[in-house]
Amino acid sequence: MLKGFKDFLMQGNVIDLATAVVIGTAFGAVVNALVESVLMPLVASVVGGEPDFDEFAVVRVMDGPPIQFGVLLTTVVNFVLIAAAIYFVVIMPMNKMIEARNKALGEPEDEEEENITLLKEIRDQLKAQTEVTNPAYIASLVEAERMAEEEAAKAEEEKNNKGLLGKAKGIVWGE
Repeated sequence: MLKGFKDFLMQGNVIDLATAVVIGTAFGAVVNALVESVLMPLVASVVGGEPDFDEFAVVRVMDGPPIQFGVLLTTVVNFVLIAAAIYFVVIMPMNKMIEARNKALGEPEDEEEENITLLKEIRDQLKAQTEVTNPAYIASLVEAERMAEEEAAKAEEEKNNKGLLGKAKGIVWGE
């Protein structure tokens, strides 16, 4: 029983997860420092103070504890600022480095674009195949063919009637 637990703990996935948690915690401290010491002062200089909405929109329902929408608003603003900091400081430069490395190594830029193109082609083929087997589509084709046949018959009848009318004129007028 303990051997199975030991094997589970020694698997690469658990060790990788533990390492990721430790690095994530350390990185969280870096992000918090960036937000607290760089971003928040910039925001404070733009809006005239740090974004603190804790006392904003406090609502009391009956005699219960207050509902503080401002605390939620402050948390959302902080989340957006932290997400922006991570994107612009970590994600965007990392993507640029990967793109430059791939370009230098001559690797294809985006394998996903090829996959997306292939998926679009499959979708178009399935759509075309579905149209052909769709009963409404088949009914519209049959109806169009029937209407075309009726028009052709009507045109032929008019042609024949004109010929008969001409012959009738000749008989009446003695031509």
